[in-house]
Amino acid sequence: MTTRIDIFSELSGRQKEAVQHTEGPLLIVAGPGSGKTRVMAHRIAYLTSVEGVAPWRVLAVTFTNKAARELRERAESLVGGDNSGLQVRTFHSFCAYVLRQDGGQIGLDPAFSIYDGDDQQRLVRSILEELDLDPKQFAPRAILSGISDAKNKMIDDSRLSKLSKSYFEEVVARVYVRYTELLATANAVDFDDLLLRAHTLFENNPEVLEKYQDRYRHVLVDEFQDTNAIQFSLARLLAAKHKNICVVGDPDQSIYSWRHADIRNLTDFQSVYPDTKTVTLDQSYRSTQTILDAASGVITHNDERLKKDLWTENNRGAPVTVGEAYDEDEEARVVLQEINRLVDEDDFDRREIAVMYRTNAQSRAMEAACNRHGVTYQLVGGTKFYERKEIRDTVAYLRLTVNPSDDAALERIVNVPARGISPRSVDAIRTIARTRGTSMLNVILQVDDEELGLEEALNKRAVNSVRAFADLMERLIEQSIILSAVDLLDLTLERSGYKRLVQEDKERGEERWDNILELRGSASNFEGPEPRERLIEFLENVALVSDIDSLEDDEDAITLITLHQAKGLEYDAVFMIGMEEGLLPHSRSLESVADTEEERRLCYVGMTRARKRLYMFHAFQRGFRGSRGAMMPSRFLGEIPLACVETVSIRRNSRTVRKVTPARGAAAGGSRGYDPTDIKRQAVTSGAVRTAQRGDFRVADRVSHPTFGDGIVIEAVDTGGDTEVTVAFGNGNGLKKLMAEFSGLKKVEPGKSTKAKHEDPELGDAFLDAP
Repeated sequence: MTTRIDIFSELSGRQKEAVQHTEGPLLIVAGPGSGKTRVMAHRIAYLTSVEGVAPWRVLAVTFTNKAARELRERAESLVGGDNSGLQVRTFHSFCAYVLRQDGGQIGLDPAFSIYDGDDQQRLVRSILEELDLDPKQFAPRAILSGISDAKNKMIDDSRLSKLSKSYFEEVVARVYVRYTELLATANAVDFDDLLLRAHTLFENNPEVLEKYQDRYRHVLVDEFQDTNAIQFSLARLLAAKHKNICVVGDPDQSIYSWRHADIRNLTDFQSVYPDTKTVTLDQSYRSTQTILDAASGVITHNDERLKKDLWTENNRGAPVTVGEAYDEDEEARVVLQEINRLVDEDDFDRREIAVMYRTNAQSRAMEAACNRHGVTYQLVGGTKFYERKEIRDTVAYLRLTVNPSDDAALERIVNVPARGISPRSVDAIRTIARTRGTSMLNVILQVDDEELGLEEALNKRAVNSVRAFADLMERLIEQSIILSAVDLLDLTLERSGYKRLVQEDKERGEERWDNILELRGSASNFEGPEPRERLIEFLENVALVSDIDSLEDDEDAITLITLHQAKGLEYDAVFMIGMEEGLLPHSRSLESVADTEEERRLCYVGMTRARKRLYMFHAFQRGFRGSRGAMMPSRFLGEIPLACVETVSIRRNSRTVRKVTPARGAAAGGSRGYDPTDIKRQAVTSGAVRTAQRGDFRVADRVSHPTFGDGIVIEAVDTGGDTEVTVAFGNGNGLKKLMAEFSGLKKVEPGKSTKAKHEDPELGDAFLDAP
């Protein structure tokens, strides 16, 4: 058994303090690389091995499967012996567990399906057709964003229509009502429902809530800055009886407001729990002091934060390299050159090198360069394993076997492989099912029922095909009770004809079959008694998988990853590309102080992923969303203390690299920072650096023009009686030179935005608020 000495042997003074505080609320403010996972694992070990708390009375919740797996493994290695019942889950996994155990109290069958984004969009598209609304005018993605907003504000379908203020919102409300009805018919939930329905279960069934309160005497929540209102409320409900709630987080790393995360859950935690003990972990075991000083220089420009001064016993390290390239292609080439140098000359491992960017679209140039130069890479967030057609089809068969009410799964595979059931036949089956308030498979299984009228709606060939499909599904459902997940998968592939379909694909058959075998290998991890329950667990695991779970730690390749996806990861060398106004910070954030602060936190997260080397690149011009224009270096580069930086400027068709190393005497915390506009103004004017301020306009000012829209000033030149302003405009309008006095150009002052946020920041496009 782990002893007190064993538990404390690896901990610092503050880490010990956090581990030992076991009674009452505890807030751990954990800086990047400060060992928060170690603290949580040792806290679990201390509770179970020293305080005598049974492992099954501890609940630890985090945000990714990867983080949950790492925490569970660390805790189990410390606890040793019998650690059965130890619950380390993601929020969604925990809520799914609760609903499978007690969802019957709110009318949910334990075999419910979890609809993913594709299932949701298919369902909404069919609802729009049913309501005679054009999916091109009312994009399913925008509709789903509105429904998600409502669910995260705990507004049910019956209330939303009363709150609608526009025709589009009325449409969302109408779809929401039907969407809820059809999910219930399909015995299915979406990701938001997992949280919302678990919350509803607890609020409306005190005896159920008390059961979980008694079971979990200690509740630990990781990445607390990323929780939304429902998640915080769930944690409070679970901890209400014993008050032993420990939350770990860092407001400086709150980057998910677009997923409804609320930084105030962390910053106001002490107001909710006045007797909170707060422990700040500000010693980093990850990064060099130079990287920490650079990141701190950036994040201190935010107001909404809890102050902390990061420090480390690691060495000072190399300066942060800030580089300018001509365009995105040259940027990619230079990044790969430096990566090769790190590997060949400095013995860096490719697996410990990552290239990070703001939006998924930015990976194109890097992927092309890697392919051109033969550099192996893994792309996080590319075509995901579980989104490949052969995987989705196979999983859909298994989903329908477990949950015969799952219409989304049925529609996916009812004619795959082709068996003579046309889209028109599917429409007829769907219409009958919805008219009768039943599932499509139930209609199919009653194909010979004259009262149902299915034979009249279909031609003879289609009826025979439907009858054959009914026989297939009856057989698979029967076998699911006794067969393991692997054996059922094998039977499904054979009996359905899907195995033959894939293997007859001459172009990609071998690759697709290998993918199915990979899925089969994953299913083999869910063997055991009660095979149907294990199959449900397997399908739940598939539904809740995330991008990061596909990351291969042992692959000899560099990693291409968005800044959002990089949260929680670390690398020896990090290259942040696209460090420009309009990308980071993103153009959609510039109207709001709060949004700009979140962009700064995102930059901070990227910088603090680096252990030894940090590179930050911007381009003189960049093609983005079909247009090309001059770019302004990110304001965040100008917030890095000068003493932390060395700059490089690379000119196209030139092999020379100009390096500027700061004076050694400059103080890291000094007010003077790296000025990215120095290099930029040289590039624009092809001459000496001009003074940034001319008249009322300054470089980096956000401006608006009645014809060209919003833009950013990249140069302002006093011409004597007026100011010539060079502006980089968005929406394909490019670079314009305007005379300030007569052009109608106006400054746009940043202000607090009141509009709803529906943006997926990795895609870079906002979900529409209106058609």
